[in-house]
Amino acid sequence: MADGELLTPRLRLRAWTTRRDDLARLTDIYGRPEVTRWLGGSPSVGPVELVARWAEVSRADPRFGCWAVEVRADPPVVAGTVLLKPLPDGVGEVEVGWHLHPECWGRGYATEAARAVVERAFGAGLPEVYAVVRPGNEPSLAVCRRLGMAPLGRMRRWYDVELEAFRLMAPPVVD
Repeated sequence: MADGELLTPRLRLRAWTTRRDDLARLTDIYGRPEVTRWLGGSPSVGPVELVARWAEVSRADPRFGCWAVEVRADPPVVAGTVLLKPLPDGVGEVEVGWHLHPECWGRGYATEAARAVVERAFGAGLPEVYAVVRPGNEPSLAVCRRLGMAPLGRMRRWYDVELEAFRLMAPPVVD
């Protein structure tokens, strides 16, 4: 898998690019109120800057990244974003998150992409991964449950807004 790319049975997780089709898809996804209502609003920067910021996440630490979730079809369709990055103002906690286009909701893509990223994180030696979800976002709460994440309750710790927090511990290493 070249350049941090991850493959699952149905998905290819790859870096977002500044190609016209990627920028158009980013604009579409993050311009939709049904997506951004769960993110606290639209990104404060345009798609080119968003791609640059996400690329910096993996440059700063190769264990982390923000990937385009591409459905392996003909032609491929970018379903959304999956990320693995340090939580803001944390003490080493790492977040897994997903933002999908509404036309791709309900197909298991978020769970499949998040599972691949979490497995990658554990393979890189991370002891645990967190997810934070806005209360009421039932589909994302269900993804956390499908991933086997333990609910920690509501917290304001990382984003200065009350969020449902979840944690998944790495499986024990067997020698």
